Amino acid sequence: MKTITIPEEIFQASRMSEKEFFQEIAVMLFAKERLTLGQASRFAGMSNLQFQHLLASRQIQIHYDTAEFEEDLQTLKSLGRL
Repeated sequence: MKTITIPEEIFQASRMSEKEFFQEIAVMLFAKERLTLGQASRFAGMSNLQFQHLLASRQIQIHYDTAEFEEDLQTLKSLGRL
């Protein structure tokens, strides 16, 4: 895992909390189809449902493809729910 250091002046300039900052990045990367819904949710520190509500509040469509479906199936299997 890589660590990214964000200078304090960036947070201050954005007038966002750390949580809000990461949510903004997650939304942007999801909207640009760089992260899956699950990846973006985890990055934002939110459940999938909470993240979907955030996307809906911004009128961002959820894209869900076969790879994401397979990822969800694997997650359910690993949790013993399938």
